[in-house]
Amino acid sequence: MALVDLLLAPFDYQFMTRALIATLIASIVCALLSCWLVLVGWSLMGDAVSHAVLPGVVLAYILGIPFAIGAVVFGILAVGLIGAVRSTGRVKEDAAIGIVFTTLFALGLVLISITPSQTDLNHIVFGNILGASTTDIVQIAILGATVAIVLIVKRRDFTLYAFDPVHTHAIGLNPRRLGMILLGLLALTAVTALQVVGIVLVVAMLIIPGATARLLTDRFNTMLLIAPSIAAGSSVIGLYLAYYQDTSPGGMVVLTQGIAFGLVYLFGPGHGIVTTALRSASERGRTRRVS
Repeated sequence: MALVDLLLAPFDYQFMTRALIATLIASIVCALLSCWLVLVGWSLMGDAVSHAVLPGVVLAYILGIPFAIGAVVFGILAVGLIGAVRSTGRVKEDAAIGIVFTTLFALGLVLISITPSQTDLNHIVFGNILGASTTDIVQIAILGATVAIVLIVKRRDFTLYAFDPVHTHAIGLNPRRLGMILLGLLALTAVTALQVVGIVLVVAMLIIPGATARLLTDRFNTMLLIAPSIAAGSSVIGLYLAYYQDTSPGGMVVLTQGIAFGLVYLFGPGHGIVTTALRSASERGRTRRVS
């Protein structure tokens, strides 16, 4: 089979075309937000919020309202509960995050188990990108565009908040408000990626692209270009591999992102472990020859 036929064959099926569109939108939006999450150090918070939105999504389904509303409410609720538990001073932040997100995630699983539905709500947990409908794509596109626009418009404020919250306050901005906006965007982005990889793997799409880009550049604006590019490339490669290997599309997309991170971690031009070791060995050899 010719290369062109291999590339075009998956898209003889409309569900693959819809899957590609939805995956690209979700992965690019997740990658943009991941740049700030990595800088702020919110990897655990991303994990917590992405899991904590599950009961909100299920309740939204029960009430017949948009999933995003329930997700945002429970995302903010999770952050409030984490702050309340941590404020006692007897429980550290990582423990508070673990307690709150696992409890809310368990509540979501219980709600799924007792909710009679013609829709398989387990797809919220594990994703069902091949079942994405045109309506799903429209919802993903609207949420993704909303998150992307806010991130771009508030780019300078979020970046300053990520690097130096004290200076942010000193110049008249409200760090607490900026943090809440970022958390709201995190909840919306989690909903955007639910259809693609499910709640279990959302955190990977929210962290890996930004962390990979961080290893490749020290310039934040460059990160904002590299992270979405890596995410988009991984989405395309992951979907092709899933199609030809008959494996989970969401899992394959995340696995591809993880492999990309591993390659950059080992062989990245600036900070790769192997690259750095070879450079050091070369410099030592040059020094010995000179001496």
